This record gives sequence, C-alpha cells and structure tokens, in this order.
Amino acid sequence: MRIELDDLSRPQVHALLREHLNHMHELSPADKVFALDLSKLKAPGVSLWTVWQDEVLLGCGALKELSPLQGEVKSMRTPALLRGRGAGRAVLEHIVATARQRGYQTLSLETGTHPAFDAAKSLYTRFGFQPCGPFADYVEDPHSAFMALTLAPAR
Repeated sequence: MRIELDDLSRPQVHALLREHLNHMHELSPADKVFALDLSKLKAPGVSLWTVWQDEVLLGCGALKELSPLQGEVKSMRTPALLRGRGAGRAVLEHIVATARQRGYQTLSLETGTHPAFDAAKSLYTRFGFQPCGPFADYVEDPHSAFMALTLAPAR
C-alpha cells in the first residue's frame, strides 16, 4: 500500500470523489453537505492524498489549513467495494503526521450524524479525536458532528 500526494488529474480519483459527493448528498440535506468538490480540493491550503495497492485506488483523504495552528480533515473516502483493507486508517495516520509536521496544535473535522457515519467516527475516536463544538465557519446543527484532536509537536 502506498500513499501519494495527489494532483487530482486521474480519472479513478475523480470517480471516487464523485462517489463521495453523491453519497454525502444521499445521507444529508444538500445545504448540510460540506464535502469538497474537485475545484475546492485544488484550492491553496488543501492537500489530498490517495492510497493505492498497485494500480487500484483504495481511498483518499485531505488536509485543509484553517490557520497556522489548525487543520481540518476533509474528503476521507474508501470505495464502497474496497473497504476494510486499512486505507482509511493509513491515510488518516498520514494526515495526522502531516498536521504535526506543519505545527498545527489542533486537527478538526466535521462529519455527519446519520448512522452511516458511525464507522468513520469510530476510526476518528481510535485516533484520539474527541467530540467538540463547531469550529471555523460551521454552526451547531443536528446533521453535523464535530471532533478535534489536540496535537503534540513533532519530535
């Protein structure tokens, strides 16, 4: 399994991001979907990594800089048919390590409250993320769950 900083040019990545956005719109009202589309993932301050096994795309995850001290986990996704292979854990581990290297003190995320998000929330909890209130431009909402991880500086 390898993790690559992605340039968002490959059709497999586009397909996975479409799957992600479509699924988010199935689970939450349109105005409560905060997943980034391709153009927003190309914005300055956003890095997306993809996870590969040979030429098979196993997943992706992004890190968005909110401030010099805070980052946000975005676009965590594994294809529905390829789950359970450790890609989500691997890319989240990479994102947390990158956030530490960048000197962030906090790594935050917003996820949904539909039961379909329970596996993701369980993964975040295993990494030490704790429930928190809204951050950045988010507001309290029954469709959103907020979590944060306090980071120790990289050694």
